[in-house]
Amino acid sequence: MNAGREKIDPGQIGGWPSLYITYATDADRIQDLLPPGIKPGPNPHVHVSFYQTPVPDEPEYGVRVGVEATYEGTPGYYTLGYGITQESAIFVSRDMNGQPKYPCEVTYYLHKDDVTARASHQGYTFVEFKGRVGEALPMATDNVEEHHWWVKVSPAVGGAEKEYDFPPHVVRNSLITGPSPRNRVEGALTLHESPWDPIKELLPVRDVVAIELSGPRPLVGYSVTRLGALDPDAFWPYVSTIGGSRWPGERGGPRSKSIS
Repeated sequence: MNAGREKIDPGQIGGWPSLYITYATDADRIQDLLPPGIKPGPNPHVHVSFYQTPVPDEPEYGVRVGVEATYEGTPGYYTLGYGITQESAIFVSRDMNGQPKYPCEVTYYLHKDDVTARASHQGYTFVEFKGRVGEALPMATDNVEEHHWWVKVSPAVGGAEKEYDFPPHVVRNSLITGPSPRNRVEGALTLHESPWDPIKELLPVRDVVAIELSGPRPLVGYSVTRLGALDPDAFWPYVSTIGGSRWPGERGGPRSKSIS
């Protein structure tokens, strides 16, 4: 079932199709993860994507987890985390733009029509997928624009309650891509329990909406823009996260069982 896909050289970086998985969860679960000022999108959908791309000139394997969300009426995706294999891109991305990247072991490859994807962090595999590439899907005729919402914030030195060196601001990552090959993928998505990436606990699967292989997606436009401030007092419960992600945490690690 190779129709609609370009041949991939196993030694190539960039030019790979990405695996896009969309599933439905409970609307209230998404609401709980969104800080005040960012609202749930039209669908209670979770988007998980596996990719490989050059950053800047070596392969970065990554898994991105986000939910549909709107900011000031503009639809987009609130990104909960980018688990990536390349350490050099983590801290500069987080410190400069608020992009929620953190170190992760990511396996993602295509072998003929077989697709394998898996992500592990702190010794826990939290998501995996195995499937086969199916029929080609119609290519879009127009460019596609996406908005991903990040948050840039810095609590005050010393950790004073509700004090910031830089209060929370929304950052918009806008991505415009041209038409690209798309294929339906049939397979099994499995979420695993993990205290470090609590996707199964906080965003359980209720229904798988779509799985497809898409790309390579030609880049037409890319921008990162700081937007408005979020209410600093209302945001305070969302300051503590697990590592560089936006998963709720405690002192940089998972929340203790005594904390709801």
